[in-house]
Amino acid sequence: MKFTLEEVKSRTFKARDAWWTVFLVDPLAGRLVVGTANRTSITPNQITWGALFLGLGSAGCFLMADWKWLVLGALLYHLSFVLDCMDGKIARLKGNGTVLGGWLDYVFDRVRVLTCTLALMWGQYRATDKELYLLLGVAVVFLDMLRYVDALQVAKVRRQMRSELTKAIEDTASHTPVFAEDLLREDPELDPDEIKARTVEVIDLQQEFRSRFAWYIRVRDWLRDHRVRTHLISGIEFQMAVFIVGPLVNQIVPVTIGAAALLLVFEFAIMYKLWLSSRDFTRALAEIQDTESQPAPAV
Repeated sequence: MKFTLEEVKSRTFKARDAWWTVFLVDPLAGRLVVGTANRTSITPNQITWGALFLGLGSAGCFLMADWKWLVLGALLYHLSFVLDCMDGKIARLKGNGTVLGGWLDYVFDRVRVLTCTLALMWGQYRATDKELYLLLGVAVVFLDMLRYVDALQVAKVRRQMRSELTKAIEDTASHTPVFAEDLLREDPELDPDEIKARTVEVIDLQQEFRSRFAWYIRVRDWLRDHRVRTHLISGIEFQMAVFIVGPLVNQIVPVTIGAAALLLVFEFAIMYKLWLSSRDFTRALAEIQDTESQPAPAV
């Protein structure tokens, strides 16, 4: 069976992804996936190992500190990330992904970030004798860890809120609640204000956020139409700024500091949005409990 580029796009591209991936990686990765899937028997795990080795090669270049080596290191890092995106696409396309493969992908990503950070900042410290690079190295590793831990915890809290609300409603009624975010995910054109009129038991955990930031919906819709997620500065963009943009323009310090600041801004925005969702959760749970405590109507 021969796979086409359109099949690769429809079956392996994420509905929404980081803008760096959408615009600077997927156009190349998609074409490489077509050739790899049609002409070779290379497995996703083998591609994951290849991404790691390219990442280690990038670290070796960064350690040299000279600008020409920095440019080569940046290019190798980008190619490493292209391969990192290819392994998942091959797995989804051929259905040959494994649990071990998912673990390798995550661990090797962290290894690549750690080794490239140490090499880049240590190389610059040796070349300039400026201790600022050592501090930046610590900051990059910390922020990379913070981003992934925070993402896992935010997802965990959201699942817990949905689970508690679902249980509360199922204990008082004979049906399972519908969440507005699920309806909007299935049909983004739905008007959030009209959802409750169309569905009897809808819980909206984004109501307060949308009421405060009405303009966000327009921005989100535009980004969604271009497959870009609203978290514009995530771990991916932060890594690319530190390991590609900074070395290419030979401005590692200002680019790293600027990217770190933007990453923190978006992380705080996510935390703020989660806090607003927790208020919606508390309000919805109180309404359910009030309904449960009301006496049954007399017959």
